[in-house]
Amino acid sequence: MSEWKVPGLAVVVVQNGETVLRKGYGDRDVESGLPVTEDTHFMICSITKTFTSTGLALLVDERLLDWDKPVREYLPQFRLHDPVAMERITVRDLLCHRSGLPRHDWVWMPGDLSREEMFAAMRHLEPSKDIRTSFQYQNLGYLAAGMVAERISGLSWEEFIRNRLSNKLGMHLTFSLEELAARSNAAVPYFVDKDVRQRAELRPIRNTPAGGINASIRDLDLWLHFHLRQGEWGGIRLLSSARARELQQQHVYVSDSEFAELSDLYYCLGFGSHFYRGERVVHHSGGWIGWGALISLLPERGLGIAVLSNRDPSPVTNIVTNFLADELCAKTAIPWLDRYRDKHRRMLEHLDRAAHDRARRPNTWPSHDLAEYCGEYAHPAYGRLAITQADGRLHWAYRGLSATLAHRHYDTFELPEAPGRLLPGRCQVSPAAVRSPSGPTATALSAACRSRSSRW
Repeated sequence: MSEWKVPGLAVVVVQNGETVLRKGYGDRDVESGLPVTEDTHFMICSITKTFTSTGLALLVDERLLDWDKPVREYLPQFRLHDPVAMERITVRDLLCHRSGLPRHDWVWMPGDLSREEMFAAMRHLEPSKDIRTSFQYQNLGYLAAGMVAERISGLSWEEFIRNRLSNKLGMHLTFSLEELAARSNAAVPYFVDKDVRQRAELRPIRNTPAGGINASIRDLDLWLHFHLRQGEWGGIRLLSSARARELQQQHVYVSDSEFAELSDLYYCLGFGSHFYRGERVVHHSGGWIGWGALISLLPERGLGIAVLSNRDPSPVTNIVTNFLADELCAKTAIPWLDRYRDKHRRMLEHLDRAAHDRARRPNTWPSHDLAEYCGEYAHPAYGRLAITQADGRLHWAYRGLSATLAHRHYDTFELPEAPGRLLPGRCQVSPAAVRSPSGPTATALSAACRSRSSRW
């Protein structure tokens, strides 16, 4: 926690049907000196996907859903840019991220669109792969999957998860930033910029089925028990063991691992999967501005571990999880702290060098007057982006976000780095057309967005 400036952690360990550790460490609010407890609520971000997929599995058990049928059989208004993929994509495809769509996260990240507006925007998003050919993490796919649950159940997604899962398990989840802020024991988010910790702005995740749940470590204790018991709770089977196992089956290859102790990574249905030192691990991480989380199951060992933090995603959740797995599986400990700490310190040493490498190209200038770049640039899914001029510089504004552009190279400009802020930091933008004395105002803008694996 000291190395990565993590203010607070909450950890729970379940082993062989018993909770053997459930504890808070550090501060949920540094400035007020308030400690993390077992009931402190954190944003769990993409761990939410395990709830969306589990809820849909309940509907499969009840034969109300076949997740190998096309989404359009349940949502006729489902539209995609590729009409062939639109007719073929199934709920299973959405849950294991093989729709062919890349992330397109800047559709939902500003947090100013309703679910219906985000859903409608999907028809204008171009795929980058053919359907079912590769893994591409896709949060909007989980938005659509959540809407399938709404259509079948007749409930909002939040009501569906509460009525069918969290209330039955005794969990006290919340589903919005407003609900989180209203809790007396809520954590405060933090980020680190060049090894200096700062308080982060609370930002909503309106794409709730993909990442909007808030929970305590006590809640995740119950969630670990439920999945280790393969869908049984309090002597009652809420989910068939067949469906519970199916959620954890590998469906699509994700990537290899940088560590010899970890196998290649795969995605299941709302969970990821790999082998760690010969042990099968089913997991999902979560991350957002000021939040980092990880939940892991070792089903054959009857072992479950969850770690929540109120800091931007860091290796701390992995270090703690791997340490506990080594200890409880009676394996010789691997120095994960030392490995990641060495990488972290090398990264800090190279920050200044990297900044120098990114400096403006010398002896280059824009090919037009700055006023000729100004205008509004529109995309049917992403919305409108405005470029204006003030104080001899160009300024960028997009759906409530704004920043000053720096000149990078000829007709390429760049947004600033923005740790802790919602901004496509280091995004390079260049006009596809500019206004000339005899020509029209520019109507298109190309950009290579280097932030959060998203693209404009």
